[in-house]
Amino acid sequence: MEYKDYYKIMGVERHATPDELKKAHRKLARKYHPDVSQEKDAEAHFKDISEAYEVLRDPEKRAAYDQLGRHWKAGQDFRPPPDWNAGTEHPGRGFEWAFAGDQPGQGADFSDFFESLFSRGFATPPGRGTGAAGAAGNGRSRRQAFSSQGEDQHAKIMIDLEDVYSGAAKTLSLRVPQLDAQGRRVEQTHQISFDVPKGIRAGQHIRLTGQGSPGTGGGPPGDLYLEVAFRPRASGSPNYRVDKHDVYLDLPITPWEAALGAEVQAPTPSGTVEVKIPPASSSGRKLRLKGRGIPGSTPGDFYFVLQLVTPPAHTEADKSFYTDMARQFKVFKPRGDWDQRR
Repeated sequence: MEYKDYYKIMGVERHATPDELKKAHRKLARKYHPDVSQEKDAEAHFKDISEAYEVLRDPEKRAAYDQLGRHWKAGQDFRPPPDWNAGTEHPGRGFEWAFAGDQPGQGADFSDFFESLFSRGFATPPGRGTGAAGAAGNGRSRRQAFSSQGEDQHAKIMIDLEDVYSGAAKTLSLRVPQLDAQGRRVEQTHQISFDVPKGIRAGQHIRLTGQGSPGTGGGPPGDLYLEVAFRPRASGSPNYRVDKHDVYLDLPITPWEAALGAEVQAPTPSGTVEVKIPPASSSGRKLRLKGRGIPGSTPGDFYFVLQLVTPPAHTEADKSFYTDMARQFKVFKPRGDWDQRR
């Protein structure tokens, strides 16, 4: 039989990390999964990919494969040395896959290369019987079934900041590729209900167990991870800004409110509050509401950032008012000594 280069099949380097292997497998499985792929020989490619990943993701199997792989190249005739697993009392003891017959109808063929490499001298896995399906070294079936958990899926969801303050129940519509009765690829809409946890922050994930891609060989489905982002505010709505646990809102005020002080009504994600503006306030000043930011074991703070807004001078009376103000405050120098620097 020919040696199979599992690294080449997976499209990774021989020093690839487990995370790199997982990403490569996820990408290739999506491309060649027989249920959805339009690629030529998708099923054969999918079996090769599954076999390669089965070996390379397991440290013991990978070490055994790498030990022999130094002496072989893809396309060469392969025959393991008779003593390749010498000194190992129970080679493969911890590999924990199921043999055909344990899960009827869910088997998947490994290649002759795989069986030649990993089926030599295997003891019966713990908990297995010694019948036709489970006997080791006594004509055990070459058709080995393995189950593999489905790939995790990721999506991004937009929520309102108000949802974080109280938690919320949401429904998500996902379009999932499937094959119809005629074998054509179609997309089905799948509704998923979930809860937005109170206090979750942008960039964090909500994990929906079992809502990812289906498993193979009877394996469990993967999980769905929803990355949280805050929905942009509609025009005219309070434009909240979030920094970790803290929340900010620009609060427009008039010149007389800034100069004399005032009490004004202002919105927050948890409801309207009364804000006391101190006299002699200036634009950019921050007023803090302690503990009114993102909820949590240590809640954030909420900040109003004062923004001075001056009325327009549309009429002659308006202009006269500003002229009188200029005379009244002629000694006031908002730019300091800038005007004297030439």
